[in-house]
Amino acid sequence: MVTLIIYVFMLKNYLLIAIRNLSKNKSSSFINILGLVIGLCCCLLIGIYIKNELSYDRFEKNGDRIFRVIMEYSFNGSTASKKGNFTSMKVAPTFKKKFPEVENAVRMVQYPRVIRYKDKLLNEKKFMYVDSGIFKLFSLALLEGNPQTVLHAPHQLVVTKSTARRYFGNEDPIGKLVQVGTDSVPFLITGITQDYPENSQIKFDFLASFTSLDMGEEKTYWDANYTTYLLLKNPATANALEQKINAFMNKEMAGQGASIQFSLEPFLRIHLYSEYGGFEPNNNIKYIYILEGVALLLLIIACFTYINLNIARSVERAKEVGVRKVIGAGKGQLFWQFIGESTMLCLIAVILSFVAAFFLLPFFNGLTAKELPTRALFSYDIIIGALVLTFLVSLLAGSYPSILLSKIIPVKVLKGSFKNTGSGQWIRKSLIVFQFFISVLLIASTLIMQKQLSFIQNKNLGYNRDQVLVLPFDREMLGKMQVIKQEFRSGGNIAGISVCARTPVDIQSGYNMRSSLMPENQQIAVTADPVDNEFIQTAGLHLIAGDDFSDQDIKDALHPVGGSPLYHFILNESAARVLGWSPEQAIGKKMFLDESRPGYVKGVVKDFNFESMHQAIKPLVLFPEDWANNLLLKLKGGNIPQTIAYLESKWKTLIPGRPFEYHFLDDDFNSLYQSELRLGKVLNVFAGMAIALACLGLIGLSSYSAKQRQKEIGIRKVLGAGVRQMMALLSVEYVKLVIIAILLASPFSWIFMNQWLQDFAYHIPIHWWLFGVAGSLVILVALVTVSLQVFKAAIANPVKSLRSE
Repeated sequence: MVTLIIYVFMLKNYLLIAIRNLSKNKSSSFINILGLVIGLCCCLLIGIYIKNELSYDRFEKNGDRIFRVIMEYSFNGSTASKKGNFTSMKVAPTFKKKFPEVENAVRMVQYPRVIRYKDKLLNEKKFMYVDSGIFKLFSLALLEGNPQTVLHAPHQLVVTKSTARRYFGNEDPIGKLVQVGTDSVPFLITGITQDYPENSQIKFDFLASFTSLDMGEEKTYWDANYTTYLLLKNPATANALEQKINAFMNKEMAGQGASIQFSLEPFLRIHLYSEYGGFEPNNNIKYIYILEGVALLLLIIACFTYINLNIARSVERAKEVGVRKVIGAGKGQLFWQFIGESTMLCLIAVILSFVAAFFLLPFFNGLTAKELPTRALFSYDIIIGALVLTFLVSLLAGSYPSILLSKIIPVKVLKGSFKNTGSGQWIRKSLIVFQFFISVLLIASTLIMQKQLSFIQNKNLGYNRDQVLVLPFDREMLGKMQVIKQEFRSGGNIAGISVCARTPVDIQSGYNMRSSLMPENQQIAVTADPVDNEFIQTAGLHLIAGDDFSDQDIKDALHPVGGSPLYHFILNESAARVLGWSPEQAIGKKMFLDESRPGYVKGVVKDFNFESMHQAIKPLVLFPEDWANNLLLKLKGGNIPQTIAYLESKWKTLIPGRPFEYHFLDDDFNSLYQSELRLGKVLNVFAGMAIALACLGLIGLSSYSAKQRQKEIGIRKVLGAGVRQMMALLSVEYVKLVIIAILLASPFSWIFMNQWLQDFAYHIPIHWWLFGVAGSLVILVALVTVSLQVFKAAIANPVKSLRSE
């Protein structure tokens, strides 16, 4: 009992000493707490973001047994192949029937659809056609309806709870009919499902029965426009099943002049590891590692600031320690006292960091394009993680100063001969170098990343995306196309109008082609896009040989008189090259696109980036067809709001069955680089945080350094030294340390960013002056920070400093 009372008394005494020290050294305590708050707050925000990204699809009870089918095809005699998350309708039923390892298979495809119910008319982006087996694969909770029957027949719909509320309010939607598409096909609502979580790669508002597509079970593997998921009985059989599938496909494709291979992609790895797109944009595991590294480095800078300031303050606390050792305090007591002070300070910083993160979360959400809830900050694992982090930071940041002070010899201290020199000085300088090493690393990396993003934004892509409107379009509207163009042009601010299947920013449709000199069983995989005769002009493509499409070319392909369709094609340079022609030689040559489209080359356009710059430019064919998804309008310039208002009024008159919607082609372009743009914004902010933390440390250290050298400064001033000389003398030590940090950080930054740039087929070179800019910026900030503290000491009255000594 007595021992317990003694321990309680000691703890109370230690707490009072800690509070007095914090109060006595307000500036250093403030800097320590502020530095830790910034570091911990950044860690909390990055932590909940990473937690959200890593949690994608983890709620799926069958997640480890679900695999996405990836198709790769090539043609005999061609080294080119095309690979992606597309399959034909035939794959799912065939694999389910042929391979006992497959428990179930589901086909899915997402199309925007116009939905009409009473006075509501909306264009829904998240409208999916799915097989009824989807309820066996995914963890879809039906609130109403039978999973065995809700999507069993054509023209049946399951809606999410939020969609039901949006259309029907408090009414029960079950049994109601909605009109789907511009041709107003009635669909019966048979079920309501819970809204899928935000951390899912499959998000939808409507699920329509796959049989509504009315295409039957296709007999070919080539119409690859659908996504197929397999549910395996045992995930361990995935590799063996993949081999069996490809052996089966070798037999299926024998003698057809082509090869099709399938691979199985684990569903839980798609969001962070897949190079293929999906229903939702993927992230990149590399960017998660980068953010983890940034969070760790920011926390390290904050800890090093704390350690440095405590080492610098060790001289001031040396007498206190000496007196306590004389009256009987042991090393262990002193060590744990300082660790306790460190823990208390860290706990204060943790509490404040949670408060800061709470208020900064909306800004962080805007930065990352996420909707992370505030409750994510106060989840069990985040709080436990923060407490563990507090203990580790307290131990790591407080250990060295505690050991240093607990080892001092009382006699030397009380005689006034203790100085913070030797290993303490070396460690302090090393920590400063490492802090600025991290700052330079982040700033240089950010500069290179921003320069690459600027290169992407400003590179001549071979087409014009400025002031180009994109309006969603339907095949049914093609009959009115000439009237629509005429009415839109009457507004006077339209430079070009065109329809196309895919915009020039992102063309992905796969076809095959051959010249008339190639055997029928020898094909070349190619990307192609159905367009009209104004696409070249509207998109701003550069025709380098031949001519643009004419009205007659469109009629020959779509409305032939007394004969078979005859197509005219426009190739890009790469397509002409793989067919063995120069642009001039290609004109007039006969070729085939998917055998069903015989025709002649009408023109050749200069290569342009019709995919992300992560990909090299591939062969491309433009051709006329009787379907389209987009209407492109090139605007002349000013009065854009008035032009859009005019277009909307005309649209409502000409196309009353479809809501007026638009976006700019630039939006499509930026969507290709969402992950990079988000990472660039985040790094901008956290690079600023890194330099701010490093400067906080410099403020404290330079202030203590100036205070310790008061007598030297006073003597030098008495002997005639000016303020400028004193500032140069006291600043040069820190400038040397920053220069060492720059020299060390530059090669590391070059290695990291060169690796990042390899993900782009087209990227900037890394110039040496980028590191010079980063280094100069850091030196400038460091000089300003140190100079402000040194200036105060340099202008002080030398008489006071000498008298105080």
